[in-house]
Amino acid sequence: MQFEFSALTDVGRHRKNNEDAVLIEADHGLVILADGMGGYNAGEVASALAVDVIARELKPGLTKSGEFVDVRSLRRAMEVCVSNANRAIFEAAQTQEACAGMGTTLVMAASLGQSLLIGHAGDSRAYRWREGVLMQLTRDHSLLQEQLDSGLITAEQAAVSPHRNLVTRALGVEENVLLDIQAFNVLPGDTYLLCSDGLTDMLTDSQIAEVLTAVPQADLRATRLVERANANGGHDNVTVALMQVVEMPKKSGFVAKLRKY
Repeated sequence: MQFEFSALTDVGRHRKNNEDAVLIEADHGLVILADGMGGYNAGEVASALAVDVIARELKPGLTKSGEFVDVRSLRRAMEVCVSNANRAIFEAAQTQEACAGMGTTLVMAASLGQSLLIGHAGDSRAYRWREGVLMQLTRDHSLLQEQLDSGLITAEQAAVSPHRNLVTRALGVEENVLLDIQAFNVLPGDTYLLCSDGLTDMLTDSQIAEVLTAVPQADLRATRLVERANANGGHDNVTVALMQVVEMPKKSGFVAKLRKY
């Protein structure tokens, strides 16, 4: 599968610094997005550490001659890389006064053949846009989601809850972290959206779908989503990354006939 990639991060309308980090490795089919938290600039440190460690350790196996021959091996590699990133952030938070209390949410996507593996911890999300339908692929690790799941609050109450940003899982907070990983079959025409909660706190799913419907180009989609989030208040840093599946041209003539046998 081939993808068109685009990413954009913005400080928003109320924050002085940007604690989000995003990395696209187009040649490796890899996208990593982290939303840091912590005092002063510690959130920036946590998100940057997460992105750097994961990318450095995962990229070698995603090359054409790499070691990941199936989804199972890639899944395991993602778990190991995230565990190492978690340990690096946790140790820095424990040993450096300026980094005390830091952590970061994470959402990432890694392509392998016709499969896309998505991993996440926290409330940064992944969505799939397919044939005009937007589907949330990840489930938030947050107090709000737990309250919704248990029936303590309604979706309407959740939209105005003061506990929207209390996450129950993040990198660097404890010695170990569990990464939720799902594998999806990729189809031509799909778009995969990874984002921090700076987008989803400002835009509903239907508003995100409106942008994806109106704008076909990946780079313009990223720009429009960030603009809409800021227009709706921009209360937090907002970061988006898009992977649009490009339909490969069909083989024709002699080569095509050979591939049939």
